[in-house]
Amino acid sequence: MTFHFFPPNKAALLAGENMAIVDTLLEKGILVSPDVTEDPELLEKLESLDVSAFEGVDLIGRDFFSKDALPKSSHFEILFSYSKKPKKISLTDFVSYFNRRLEALSSFLRQRTELQNVMSLARLKAKKDKDRASAIGLVYEKSVTKKNNVMITLEDPTGTIKVLVRQDKQELYAQAKEVMLDEVIGVEGTISNGYLFANQIFVPDIPSTKELKKGPEEEYVLFVGDPHFGSKFFLKDSFADFIAWVNQKRGNAAQRRIASKVKYIIFTGDLVEGVGIYPGQEEDLEINDVKAQYDLFSNYLKSIPTDITLFIIPGNHDAGRLSEPQQPILHNYAESLRSLPNVVLLSNPAIVRLGIKENFPGFDMLIYHGYSMIYYANNVESIRSAGGQKRPDLIMKFLLQRRHLAPSHTSNLYIPDSEEDPLVIKHIPDFFVTGHIHRASVGQYKNITLLNCSCWDGVTEDQEKRGLEPQPARLPIVNLKTREVKIINFMRGNAPEVSETTPEPEDAGQEK
Repeated sequence: MTFHFFPPNKAALLAGENMAIVDTLLEKGILVSPDVTEDPELLEKLESLDVSAFEGVDLIGRDFFSKDALPKSSHFEILFSYSKKPKKISLTDFVSYFNRRLEALSSFLRQRTELQNVMSLARLKAKKDKDRASAIGLVYEKSVTKKNNVMITLEDPTGTIKVLVRQDKQELYAQAKEVMLDEVIGVEGTISNGYLFANQIFVPDIPSTKELKKGPEEEYVLFVGDPHFGSKFFLKDSFADFIAWVNQKRGNAAQRRIASKVKYIIFTGDLVEGVGIYPGQEEDLEINDVKAQYDLFSNYLKSIPTDITLFIIPGNHDAGRLSEPQQPILHNYAESLRSLPNVVLLSNPAIVRLGIKENFPGFDMLIYHGYSMIYYANNVESIRSAGGQKRPDLIMKFLLQRRHLAPSHTSNLYIPDSEEDPLVIKHIPDFFVTGHIHRASVGQYKNITLLNCSCWDGVTEDQEKRGLEPQPARLPIVNLKTREVKIINFMRGNAPEVSETTPEPEDAGQEK
């Protein structure tokens, strides 16, 4: 990207008096990109901002105004949405990234009494035989020995140590078999010949003290996954029925009453089908222009009442970078989307707090498209044997236990942020919401409601190759007063059918 450095007289000719702010900012070392200098409306907005708005800013592009474009509201709050600018990546960024991950997840593990005396791996290896010891590290390597024991190599900044898990310790052995590369674990055991013989393995996990919050008022949140606008397989009639229901023009009296109390809709990514996502995709496209796909999506959203706030994150089919965290959809392809007054564009992942009342803190929702989930469906034996991709609730539970959305290096593409690992689950949510797998699933883990969203397109050849078995046109809805979850089936040919799916505490999950 290039930047304009205009002297005052030329600036006045190009954009009038408002360009003076650009010169003022340049004097302070703040660059203004062309997509702002060439837009009189943005220049006027820039001129109106207080000087405090520029603190810590070194580049002002169109996305700088996104925070000002958010609907002003007292009933929701954005807790996390990743917006750091891309930069050149070096090897040291990867090293720092994994060190930040280790630091964050170690802090959770050290809260356990069994791991309060953890020492560095270099010091651990120097301990005498038969000494009790505990360690925390990244899983560098895992293998099965000739005697069928599990050998795990842990790594920290000081070195490595091999951890042996014997097969005669059945429960521990089963746990060790599901340890994934690159996740952070704690181990308590005994030193022998420089090895750590494990007695216990710990994962960061969610505390059991998480409160099950319920709101003071009956209001509803809807969850829309993977609409894939632009695909030949897009279920336009079913989606139109959904829009009609939200407008209280479809369904029986009880269903329309629910629609009248809808406050929020969360879209979990893959808003459009995209172009060039997989080989031969052109055969599956009804609209082969990405901007036109977003325009179609926006036209549907215009029909939703503006008193309903729409939270939107990107997925792997959306325009923008594939690597996580994905930034909010702020590029020119989605201009029509950005113009809608009730749309809030967030990153993937994001955390938003909804339902804030005068004497109620609201509900925290962790929203993640779910690109990594198929990896764990295929590679974690207990999940694979229970149904794999048909059990997104088990995958979500697994990720919560690891306190990370993609703990293994090959489970997703990512940007190695040298300052933090944005995929660490630092903030414990009330709801964990995903998509990507195209199945409607409800579960609960330690008072966290687990929701995987449906899709709004049929089965493509690419999905069949990847083993996806969609459950299209199912809409999960949550009553924030009771925490009850229902699923409405909008598949054309059905009346809007409401199914009760609220899980019991610690339920493994259900699908409809």
